[in-house]
Formats: sequence, structure tokens, C-alpha cells
Amino acid sequence: MLPWLNNDRFPLYLAPMAGVTDVIFRRLCKEQGADVMVTEFVSAEGILQRDDRTRHYTDFDEEQRPLGVQLFGSDGVRMGEAARKIIDWKQPDFIDINFGCPVNKVVAKNGGSSLLKDCPLLASVAREVAKAVPIPVTAKMRIGWDANHVNAVEVAKILEDCGMQAIAVHGRTRAQGYTGLADWDVIGQVADAVKIPVIGNGDIASGQDVEVRRAQTNVKGIMIGRAAMANPWVFREAKHYLSTGVHAPHATVEDRFAFMRRHCQMAVERNRLGELPTIRAMRNRLMNYTKSIPGGKWLRQRFSQIGSLMELEDIFAAYLDHQATHTYEPAALDSPPLA
Repeated sequence: MLPWLNNDRFPLYLAPMAGVTDVIFRRLCKEQGADVMVTEFVSAEGILQRDDRTRHYTDFDEEQRPLGVQLFGSDGVRMGEAARKIIDWKQPDFIDINFGCPVNKVVAKNGGSSLLKDCPLLASVAREVAKAVPIPVTAKMRIGWDANHVNAVEVAKILEDCGMQAIAVHGRTRAQGYTGLADWDVIGQVADAVKIPVIGNGDIASGQDVEVRRAQTNVKGIMIGRAAMANPWVFREAKHYLSTGVHAPHATVEDRFAFMRRHCQMAVERNRLGELPTIRAMRNRLMNYTKSIPGGKWLRQRFSQIGSLMELEDIFAAYLDHQATHTYEPAALDSPPLA
């Protein structure tokens, strides 16, 4: 049902991240070697109300396949209806259900990781969506609500029984948010407990990280999230390491500038609001791309105020002049975040 998880393949997923993994970022990460994409999560109720903004989140390019659209909600029947509408619009390769989002506004609506506390409701949601659509349904979850309620193995078995074709497990609890370390022991326990493929997620920032987790657990793929925000080249670098055992050279400053320029240009071309609001919305994205390069702090100060493509070029030129007169110790370089 999910051919990219069969045989000897070991796919690298780009994790769904609200406000990050839009159609443009997914396109760019696909070019860097990401194998499987999942959209930003979308509200099932928003889909049913034909909210144009919500529908926009389901857009994707054919080149991004295999791709899944991720839904959140707490009414399985309504979510099934929403999934059918999405299939009518775009024909994704699979539907993914969000059982992992820790954000308060989602949890308050009994969606995302809140369902980890209510296994009967979680089962109802999974069963109804799987029953409603003719394509595979997968799920993304966390290992539990908090340290005292780590129930990932129980939840995974329920999801398998309810028809999920694969499960992605983020190795943190909802209470952790994105702090602390991902618990790969629990991810490994989940992979051993179910027959369907399990994709591991958490603290993956290099090919070596991928290789270690593949060797230590029975996961059938790896999902990379926040590390890709700062280093979209992580997919290419990871594949190089997996095939050669040697770390690939990191993206150069020139590579990063070319990527930033292209991302901004694509965003301006796609956004109907105009250049200024589009570039303002790109500020955090640009600041993320400066991590792990010399003088990143200098760049971030300027990107925090940027408002046009012309300013971007001016900042690049000024950065090169700035670097010509400054030196940095290796220990002072920024470190990329973990996902």
C-alpha cells in the first residue's frame, strides 16, 4: 500500500511543520533529496466549510509525490468527509492524521496530542478516516501526554488495529514540546510492537544520526523536522553519508545565499499580497538559514528588518564585505537545531 516503505528502501521524510512546510519549502527540500512529503496540518472543519485558506494548505506539485495531506480534528466521521473532499481536489498519495501536535490551540479543540489521553476517541477517529477513503491512511503521534503517561506502544497497537498503514512517532511527550531529548528507546519499542512500518522522528540532524537510529531500531524510515529549517541540505548530506559512510561537505555560504534568494523569489511570485508582506513573512525563515555559518548573528540582525528582494541582495553584499574584515573561532559558530 505504501511502496516507498517496502523492500530495502529507507525513506527520509520531511516532517509536517505548521508555517514552515508549505508548497515552496517542500519543493526545495525535494530537490535536496527528501523522499516523502506531508503537508502542514489542516483543520478538517476548515476543509468542510470550504475555507479557501484552509484548502490552500493542501496544494502540492506533482513532483513532490509521494505526498500526504495531514488532517487534525476529533470527529472521525467529519474528518473522513474532509479527507474525501481533499482526495476529490488533489488526489494525494495518503492521508495522515495528526495525533501529535502539542500546540495549545489545537489541543484545546481536542485535536492533536490531546487524543493520546483518550484512546477510545483516538480509535474512533482513526477507524472512521480509514473507512472513509480509498487511499492509505497513516498517523503521526508523540510517545505520550507527559512523562507519567507514556503510552506509545498501546496507542500504536490501537492505530494498527484501526487500519493505519504506517505510524510516525516523535520521541517526545506533549509536555516536553520541543525541549529535552527524544526517547528513541520508546520509538524502538513501538517499532517492535506493531507489524506496520514505523517512521522515527526526533533529534535527527545528520546522516550519522540516521544511520545510528536505523541500526538501533526497527524503524522503516526517518522523519526530519526542525533540522531542515536551518539546513535543508540535511537530506542530501544524509543520503551521501548512508551511501558512502563519509560526511558530505556542508552547504557553503554561497549555497545558502542562492537558496535564500530562490526561496524569497518563489515566495514573492506565489504570494498575491505583494513583495513587502511576503518578505516580512520570510524573516524567520531567513534567520534560520544563517545558523551554523560564520557571522550568522550579524545576518540575523539585518534579516529581522528586511522588507524587499533588493534589500536581500544588499545584505548579501554587505555580509561579504563584513566577513572580509572579521574572523571567527570555530567554537563561536552557531550550531544547527535538532528536529
